[in-house]
Amino acid sequence: MAFHKLEPWGSHYDDLRAGVVTSMIGNVHRDRKRQANPFGDLDFIPWNEHSRAGRAAEPILLDDAEAQSNLIDQMMFPKRQ
Repeated sequence: MAFHKLEPWGSHYDDLRAGVVTSMIGNVHRDRKRQANPFGDLDFIPWNEHSRAGRAAEPILLDDAEAQSNLIDQMMFPKRQ
């Protein structure tokens, strides 16, 4: 327990480490005109509270059940026709 307080480990820290690597790659290849601010490590961890707060997704609900089913199918399997 004492070592964990000095040097924490676990999935949360693994995600942060992966976020650091992906943000570095993203910043190397980012278009500075479209994305003026550099990416941070939490920008590439979609299940993080910081990332979720910036983009609250609204559900797409259609009146026609068949059209709703087709939309779900198209979103889940875009290459299938």
